[in-house]
Amino acid sequence: MSDLKKMYTTMQGDPFPQDMTITLGGQTLTFKKRTWTIDGEVKGLRYGENPDQPAAVYQLVDNALELDGVTFRGPERGMVSALTEEHLIQSGKHPGKTNLTDVDNGLNILQYLSAKPAAVILKHNNPCGAAWTNEGLAVAFERANLSDRIAAFGGAIVVNRTMDKATAELIVANYFEVVAAPDYEPAALDILKTKKNLRIIAIPGINRLAEGIAEPFLDVKSLSDGGMVLQFSFRNRILSAADFLPAQGSTKDGAAFIARAPSSQEADDLLFAWAVEAGVTSNSVIFARNGATVGIGTGEQDRVGVVELTIHKAYTKYADLLAFTRHKLSIHELREKAAADPALATALADIEAQTKADRGGLPGSVLVSDGFFPFRDGVDLAIAQGVIAIAQPGGSIRDWEVVQAVNEATPQVAMVFTGQRSFRH
Repeated sequence: MSDLKKMYTTMQGDPFPQDMTITLGGQTLTFKKRTWTIDGEVKGLRYGENPDQPAAVYQLVDNALELDGVTFRGPERGMVSALTEEHLIQSGKHPGKTNLTDVDNGLNILQYLSAKPAAVILKHNNPCGAAWTNEGLAVAFERANLSDRIAAFGGAIVVNRTMDKATAELIVANYFEVVAAPDYEPAALDILKTKKNLRIIAIPGINRLAEGIAEPFLDVKSLSDGGMVLQFSFRNRILSAADFLPAQGSTKDGAAFIARAPSSQEADDLLFAWAVEAGVTSNSVIFARNGATVGIGTGEQDRVGVVELTIHKAYTKYADLLAFTRHKLSIHELREKAAADPALATALADIEAQTKADRGGLPGSVLVSDGFFPFRDGVDLAIAQGVIAIAQPGGSIRDWEVVQAVNEATPQVAMVFTGQRSFRH
């Protein structure tokens, strides 16, 4: 077993060249491989997605792409690929591909959340918890962490404000592998460094993330036959609540339906959740309330199925939070111990009953969906859990039916259209 464990800490050999050039038509983009001198040794990525996959990260260093009159992000926008030894404040076990891509996706989300202190916790390149608030970074982190305490274990934290002592103290009370921030207070660094395997990364560019929102990057998908698909990266058109569109639809007979507009608080939560949605693998939905995620469903094949899955996850995470608060046990540990302990069995029954009565903490939440609802079934499921507002792309031939669903709810549920899909494959 000890030999198997070694594969997770062993550096892979790096056969990749120092330079890479991509030519698109008459435009040439020049990249250089990013390496770091750590403990007197030059190191690139520890390994790729798995320990037996060599990998390298390249930084765009010269020229910028322009297609169809749109200028893409240039070398001056360097973030993760531009990290130097100075930015790797503590390299821990040394970062691999998944560590850096988790941080990168955190930046992808945070570019839309610059208005307030925000924290995103990621695992397997998906957010498992996110929050923003004017109450400060520590509160944002705590809400993000508690929205899915189980999934956050061993994750990567990315924040958009200087890491302070209060937030650092909350972080080290849990287990994380990576933390990234624009800067660190000295006291915060002292606290974080007590975790020797924690990778501590400073990314000063987080403070100017919003400047590049209008500029896409060249999104490259490699195919298994060696080919590639190139696309403009996703550009979020919902940058303020005013950008949402009224949700409306008409039947073949001409009967028109229009949904209630969201309140100011509902619109703020929808804006937040749609920003987080930009970093979630499709087919997905997100429940959010008061600037924090309540449930994130990822990668399902059908729309109603992902709503069902996310509701189930929210119930599980809510029960876990009750178990941890009351007994300092995860819900899974409590279930295991309850099998042999009558007192804990009673406690478990109480938690399960409260979770059901509270509908997993979903009442009062909003829902965003990265694709339109082809039928009203997913919307009806969400409404039954107490959702009060929904944002979705719109564009289904049954939009009228989906709008009718929110209009029939008591109290009436708000709905808006985003006017764009947010799939991420």
